[in-house]
Amino acid sequence: MQQESREILNIEDLRVRFETEDGIVYAVNGVSLKLGYHRTLGLVGETGAGKTTTALAMLRLVPDPPGVVECKRLEIGGQDVRGMSVSKLEQVRGNEISMIFQDPMTALNPVFTVGEQIAESIEIHEHLGKAEALEKAGDMLEMVGIPRQRANEYPHQFSGGMKQRVVIAIALACNPKLLIADEPTTALDVTIQAQVLELMNELKEKYNTSMIMITHDLGIVAEVCDEVAVMYAGKIVEQGSLEEVFGKTLHPYTEGLFNSLPNIKNRTAKLKPIHGLMPDPTKIPQGCAFAPRCNYATEECRKVCPALKNMGGTHCVACSAYDRDPDFLIERRKKNG
Repeated sequence: MQQESREILNIEDLRVRFETEDGIVYAVNGVSLKLGYHRTLGLVGETGAGKTTTALAMLRLVPDPPGVVECKRLEIGGQDVRGMSVSKLEQVRGNEISMIFQDPMTALNPVFTVGEQIAESIEIHEHLGKAEALEKAGDMLEMVGIPRQRANEYPHQFSGGMKQRVVIAIALACNPKLLIADEPTTALDVTIQAQVLELMNELKEKYNTSMIMITHDLGIVAEVCDEVAVMYAGKIVEQGSLEEVFGKTLHPYTEGLFNSLPNIKNRTAKLKPIHGLMPDPTKIPQGCAFAPRCNYATEECRKVCPALKNMGGTHCVACSAYDRDPDFLIERRKKNG
C-alpha cells in the first residue's frame, strides 16, 4: 500500500519553454513548490510572470508542440504525474486536482446547458448514469447559490458572476484534493468579487480542499492564503508564509508590488510604480531578471543569477544582495524614509 505523501503538491525544478519559429520562449525557469494538505498558496506576479503556465504544467495541459516541459519531480498526492498515461491523467484531473480557468466568459461551452457541463465531469469520474449526474449537478448549483431550476439554461443566460459560480461548481463537482484558481475574480466587478471569494473560502473549509490562488491582487492573497510565492520572469523570487512575506518583505520586486498599492493611511501619498517592463521571455538576462528595474541593483546583480536562499522559518528570497548584507533592504528603507 502506497504511503500518503505529506504534501498534496511537490514540484521540483519545473521548466517550460515554447519552441516557436520566432525563437524559444522561456516561460517557466526552475520553479519548485510544496503545498501541504488543507493549505492555500497565493501565486503572485504581474502578467507574463509564468503563473498560468506553471498551473497548466501541473495538469499536463501545456500544448506539445510547441511546449516543452521538464521537471525533476511533479507529484500530486504522492503520485508522479510526469509518466502517467492519458487515461490515468483523466482520472487525476477532476478527482485529485481541478482548475478554475481565468475567464468565465470563455470557460463554458455555449452550446450545452450549464447542468450538462457540470454533469459531464460527474459522469466520467463517479461513474453515475446521466439522470443521477444531472441530479447531482443541480445539487452543485445550489451549493454555489444558483437555483437548481437554472440547470437547463445556457451560459449566455447568466451574468459574469453567475458564470464564475458555475465554473466553480464544475471544478468542485468531484471534490478534488487540490483546486487551482487562476485569477478567478478578474472579470468581475468588486461586489461580485467579494461574493465569489467568500464562496470559495466557505467551500474550501467545507471540503478541506488545498488551493493555489493565482493572482496579481495582494488584497486577495491577504484574504484567502496561508502561504505566498512571488513569481517574476518565470522564477520564484520570494516565498514563505503570509505573515513572513507580508510582515517582513525581502525581495525588491515584492517591495515594489506593495509600494504600488494605494496607502489608505495617507490618501495624499503618491503611488510608486515599478518602472520598466518584465524582460522579453525569449531573451532572459544572464543575471537577476529584475535588475534592470531594481533600485538597489549592482553590477554583480546583472551578472549573477541568484538562487532562493532561506532567511529563517519558511521564508526564502532570491536576491544576491543578502549574500553581501543580510539586512540590506531594512537599512535601505531606513535611509529612504
